[in-house]
Amino acid sequence: MGGSGSKAKGVWPFSGSVAGGDSAGDGNEQSLARLKGSRNATPFVFTRRSSLYYDEDGDLAHEFYEEAVVTKNGRKKSKLKRIQKNLIPQGIIKLDHPCIHVDFPIILCEV
Repeated sequence: MGGSGSKAKGVWPFSGSVAGGDSAGDGNEQSLARLKGSRNATPFVFTRRSSLYYDEDGDLAHEFYEEAVVTKNGRKKSKLKRIQKNLIPQGIIKLDHPCIHVDFPIILCEV
């Protein structure tokens, strides 16, 4: 169901260090280069990918169905058939209020 964790292994963008210790022999040069560019990373998330789709008519919904009439043994029966083609994802949407990133490594409240 689509993990929301970070894809880079051993990189904590909020702490400014690599969680593997020695990075010279491990081949983490690319991770370090990526980390140096994001030292001022914020723990907040301002946008997310939407789960809504546009259909051919411009309607916006999570899923679309069409009514199909099936004739079986001389009887007409209507069924709903799910449409999965010609759908356009809504894309990136801005959140109303920022959320905390799932990889933020600090406990905010301890009970």
